[in-house]
Amino acid sequence: MGALPVFRWRLAPDGYATRRQLRALGLRPGGQDVAAQLERPRRRRGPLVAYLYRVDLAVPVRPMTPARRAALAAANRARRTCPSCRRDAGYVIPTSLGTCVPCADADPHGSEGSTR
Repeated sequence: MGALPVFRWRLAPDGYATRRQLRALGLRPGGQDVAAQLERPRRRRGPLVAYLYRVDLAVPVRPMTPARRAALAAANRARRTCPSCRRDAGYVIPTSLGTCVPCADADPHGSEGSTR
């Protein structure tokens, strides 16, 4: 595979799009390889890179089926369920806490105690 064409930020020609732009058009890359890349200069950590795909080779997004909708709902429900009290917290449980906020506050061995 040869080198990818590189375009400056906001100067990509028509016919190329990022994954997000394809999604906004109701498309997905569909297995095609990256066709080009965008580079946005940054001062400290090197350039920011975005990959581009050809719009003419993109395929429509798969429709949401009832089974996919149920699987997505179950995954989101699992992210909201506290492993300690088994209640739906109403928000995604932070991985830094590992439990809902009330359970984390009630934990006597939590990292919030004093070290003196």
